[in-house]
Amino acid sequence: MIRKFFPYIFILTLVLSACSAAQQATDTPEPDIFEDFNPVISATGKVVPEQQATLSISSPGIIAEVLVKEGDPVQARDVLLRLEGQETAQAALAAAQLGLTAAQIALEDIYDTDYALLAAQARAEMDTAQKTLDNVQNPELQQALAEQAIAEAEKAVEDAERELARRQSTASKADIDAAKAAVVLAKDALDKVKDDFEPYANKPEDNLIRAQLQAKLSAAQGAYDAAVRQLNGFQSTGNPLEIALAEAQLATAQAQLLQAQRDWEEIKDGPDPDDIALLEAQIANAEREYNRLQNGPDPDDIALAEARLANAEAQQAAAQAALDDLELLAPFDGVVGEVFSHVGEWIAPGQPALLLADLAHLIVETTDLSEIDVARIEVGHSAGLTFDALPDVTVNATVTSIAPKSSEGAGVNYTVTLELDEIPAGLRWGMTAFVDIEVEG
Repeated sequence: MIRKFFPYIFILTLVLSACSAAQQATDTPEPDIFEDFNPVISATGKVVPEQQATLSISSPGIIAEVLVKEGDPVQARDVLLRLEGQETAQAALAAAQLGLTAAQIALEDIYDTDYALLAAQARAEMDTAQKTLDNVQNPELQQALAEQAIAEAEKAVEDAERELARRQSTASKADIDAAKAAVVLAKDALDKVKDDFEPYANKPEDNLIRAQLQAKLSAAQGAYDAAVRQLNGFQSTGNPLEIALAEAQLATAQAQLLQAQRDWEEIKDGPDPDDIALLEAQIANAEREYNRLQNGPDPDDIALAEARLANAEAQQAAAQAALDDLELLAPFDGVVGEVFSHVGEWIAPGQPALLLADLAHLIVETTDLSEIDVARIEVGHSAGLTFDALPDVTVNATVTSIAPKSSEGAGVNYTVTLELDEIPAGLRWGMTAFVDIEVEG
């Protein structure tokens, strides 16, 4: 070790001091035998991980699970600890996501709406209401329409009364006699066609004549059946269903006549002010709707929908954060150095829960480097390291950082960090190291 040369350096210094006068009298100086020697600063250090962290959870609560133990290797983003309340937080997140979806749909609906079509519909409603108002405010036209409605209703009542009477009674004797005569004539015509068809009924070779006679026979049979039905209708009244239908039609016609008469009574003295006010309100409402729609979506509606969407996004982010805060994740790959918390315990934000370190990258930090020595050290200086626990191992290292402030404790000491060129087998976190830093003389 370089430390072994210190006694010799001291003796040589005394010899050089005693011989200084003789050297001054000599014209030719002697060569400096120490011109290639670099002084060394020694210190004690400790092996520590280059990256380590005492982890705490962001949310207070009762610990439901501790998923690691001391010495377990973990990867970044692994869950190390979990609090109670997962189900409630997940339900809140689902509700927030639903609200976000609804807000997104509402905003999309504003942009997807066919405002030109809606504006056209509003315009048509406005025109229709205006025409109705114009008609209502024209007494002559309204009275004429009311009189026409009364006349049409009266005719409908007469027609319904006549139809009901027909359903409820038989025909006159003259109509019945005429119907009987029609039946006789139709029967004679049918018999004649049957007689003409009979010779050809079993003669396939006369297909054309037989087909023509077959058509006449069908037509004669149809005429005869129709004559019989007419005679039966004249000789009997309508069935109960037909009579009930005719009675319903008469009642409807009478109700329409009564309504037409009431309408006449209402308009004969001029339009109703309430009807005019209602139509004017419909026109004004349709006009407002048209003006709102003709230029596309209302900027206020868009701003409100966007604000609701932003709020829904914030609610989802807050719900997600609340759920995430129930878990403690590893911030980097490493090994669990110590576990401070246990299942069932209450833990507060900032309270130490786990100690995690990256043991794949060990460094050495000095513990007793004085202010006098640190002033001579610079980043990049080389050093040699030995360890109590590994007596046969020497490792080269490089100074990577120098603390800007002295360490707490007795004396004025500064921490210097050294990066090892290699990690020897058996080196562990917390072992003592002896540091010899080479500095310029």
